[in-house]
Amino acid sequence: MKLTKEEAGILAGEKGEVMARVMKTLVMYGETFGAEKMVPVTGASGHLVTSFGLSVMKPLYALMDTLIRAGVFSSQKFTVDPRPLDINVPVNLAQKIFFGIMYSKQAAYEEQLRRLGLVNDDGFTCTCYMGEVGNIPQKGDVLSWAESSAVVYANSVLGARCNRNSGIIELFGSIAGRVPCFGLLTDEGRRAAWIIEVRTKQKPEAQLLGSAVGMKVMEAVPFIRGLDQWIGRDLNRNTEAGRAAADYLKDMGAAAASNGAVGLYHVENLTPEAKALCSRLILKKAPVYVIDDAELERVKRNYPCIWKDPAAEPKLCFVGCPHLSLDQLKAWTAGVLSGLERTGRRKLSPVTVFTAAPAVLKEFRRLPEAEKLRKAGAVVSDICPLMYMNNPLCGKMPVITNSNKLRTYTSSRYYTDDEIIAIITGSGGTGSAAEVER
Repeated sequence: MKLTKEEAGILAGEKGEVMARVMKTLVMYGETFGAEKMVPVTGASGHLVTSFGLSVMKPLYALMDTLIRAGVFSSQKFTVDPRPLDINVPVNLAQKIFFGIMYSKQAAYEEQLRRLGLVNDDGFTCTCYMGEVGNIPQKGDVLSWAESSAVVYANSVLGARCNRNSGIIELFGSIAGRVPCFGLLTDEGRRAAWIIEVRTKQKPEAQLLGSAVGMKVMEAVPFIRGLDQWIGRDLNRNTEAGRAAADYLKDMGAAAASNGAVGLYHVENLTPEAKALCSRLILKKAPVYVIDDAELERVKRNYPCIWKDPAAEPKLCFVGCPHLSLDQLKAWTAGVLSGLERTGRRKLSPVTVFTAAPAVLKEFRRLPEAEKLRKAGAVVSDICPLMYMNNPLCGKMPVITNSNKLRTYTSSRYYTDDEIIAIITGSGGTGSAAEVER
């Protein structure tokens, strides 16, 4: 790798041994992937994926202490993924004890994050790009992020440039203020290797469409045609239509990133680079994958159910992985209240947790919908559903979700948005998962 004079000086120890190690790690990382140079990080804020104080992650805490003692802090303030715990999310006694042991380092780790450059205590979310949070990259910004759903959103919807980095590598990039130039940071790496033709007769479920795309193309870049007829050609978050399209792509991208390894997609007539370059983004001889209603049904039908008892009644429901937007919270409230009115029920069953960024929840709690949702028995939280579920005790629970990411990484069972409403309000037959399956 060809380094600038300043970069070579850092590697040689001109800014201390710890900074030299940070630079050496980035150089080794870049050379592994064929990078020939570094490029400056230009995004206003960083983002860290490691938000959880697991008791077993002792090397991480030692590393953070080393950075702090050496005065090696992030060159930019950063947000971080959601916290793993929230006292408002129901747990039984065994789970409470287990969580206390499992995440015993949470408070100490959060103090380390504050000293290293955490933006504020509301900065815990996987959707840091929400307006209420404020970590919004601009088109062309170079980022050092790792959270898969945030990376794919920043690349695709905002037109920023970021590789799917690993945890800690992202922090080192923010500390050094530069990252190796390869992959999705390059023009060639952002070209589409697949063409996706959406030929559905109705608006495809975002989570299902993303899942189908991710499992087909894996880490390749897809160019999606035909989706704009369903979600429009506006991504301006100052308009209702633009926010709805962005929220749709948020969920679709998270599914594509977790069910496959997609770090960037282009949507014809909609996303920034697709609008600017059109079919010039597509590589020659790119294969075509046609997605129609039957294909989406096939994909959904083949999801495995890994519950011990597939016929069990769900004990908990999570909605919001990745975190919900303010508009989505309001829409889910309307859906819940409508479903309960149809059945004459007063409360949701099972307990349903709607998750969003702390800053988004602050805005939501100012609205009348918040009290209505609370009276319906719902919980709103800024928790990370994945980190709540990813342990032996919760893994045994029959949990349902509308998130394909949560389904992929945990034992949670996936249902579409409409199916979730039917189950939790009882407006689909008995309201049980088994009834919805039938």
